[in-house]
Amino acid sequence: MFNRLSAYRTMWILVMYDLPTETAIERKTAAKFRKLLMKDGFNMFQFSMYLRHSPSAENATVHRNRIVNLLPEHGKVGILQITDKQFERMEIFYGKKTAPAPVIIQQLELF
Repeated sequence: MFNRLSAYRTMWILVMYDLPTETAIERKTAAKFRKLLMKDGFNMFQFSMYLRHSPSAENATVHRNRIVNLLPEHGKVGILQITDKQFERMEIFYGKKTAPAPVIIQQLELF
């Protein structure tokens, strides 16, 4: 039987960006991009790094394409898609201490 929420099928989308913020217009553009990411279901992982869980590679591609259509005129944006299995292998440190792994939220698909 096929498991829809397999750790090898579900995906994480990571968006990392470095946008200019020297002028008021640049700051407004950067804030708008961040708000659009959050509106699309992304959560802040670190400053200028947001992530979103997707139930499938196809769903991740939909969100990736949405971000590409929202890219600001200037700045650098990286988009990385990884499987849930790869994401769970991430190690997080606060100084020299290991932090607990992030809580992985499984989304419920209704249709």
